[in-house]
Parts: sequence; C-alpha cells; structure tokens
Amino acid sequence: MKRIKTPIQVRYQETDQMGVVYHANYLVWFEIGRTAFIEALGLSYAEMEQEGVVSPVTRVEADYKKPIRYGESVYVETWLDYYDGLRTTYAYHVLNEKGDIAVSGKTDHVIVNLENFRPLSVRRRFPLWHEKYLTALGAEE
Repeated sequence: MKRIKTPIQVRYQETDQMGVVYHANYLVWFEIGRTAFIEALGLSYAEMEQEGVVSPVTRVEADYKKPIRYGESVYVETWLDYYDGLRTTYAYHVLNEKGDIAVSGKTDHVIVNLENFRPLSVRRRFPLWHEKYLTALGAEE
C-alpha cells in the first residue's frame, strides 16, 4: 500500500487562543496531503476539473489525539483506505515532530459531473486513475 508524507509548517494564523492548531485546519492539511498523494501517482485534479469533473467530499472523520502548536514542523501521511471504482476513501495521519500521531482521519469522495453533480464511475471515466488507485492499494484486477 502506497503512503506518502507531506511536510506542513504550522503557521500562527492556524492556531487558536489556546496556542494550538484550530481543529478545522486539519481538514485543509488533509486536502494538501490528498493532492500530494494524487500527484505522487502521476495524476492531476486540475486535469480532471478541465474535463468538467470534480471530486466532492461526502464524509469527514477526524480523531484528535495530541495538540500541534505554532512553529512545529509536522507531516501529513496519506494513503488510500478504500476504493471500489466509484467511491474513494483517503486516510491520514498528522504526525508531530516526534513522529507521534497527533490527528488521524479519513475523507470519502466520489467524482461528479460539474454541470449536474451526477456521480460518475472512476473506473469508466478515468481508467488510468482506476489502475493507479488499484496499484496504490496493492490490489490487482
């Protein structure tokens, strides 16, 4: 199973009054990790969007275990947790400087036609994505 780590430098504006990263910012970091993961597969969201297809989030899960503070260097580790040709679940670990899991989470996605938001099959519409996702999962068809 393919996993990638994306570095994140915690910025002051991402913290709350308690001096820790505000919880919603982890969702932005998940997106940064997801985009980097897709690019590491040799794929591009931008190219998908040029074809009139977008990939909305249908579900988010986040478990907060340890605080991350301003000035820390962290990593978002990203991998595919589930893929069935239509739905995709990405999984994430936000790792602190010691390598401890500070936040873990998942996001579920589908692809849809931008004009009418009707779901599309990744397998049929983007066979290269399908192939690379199966490879990233360690599966073979």
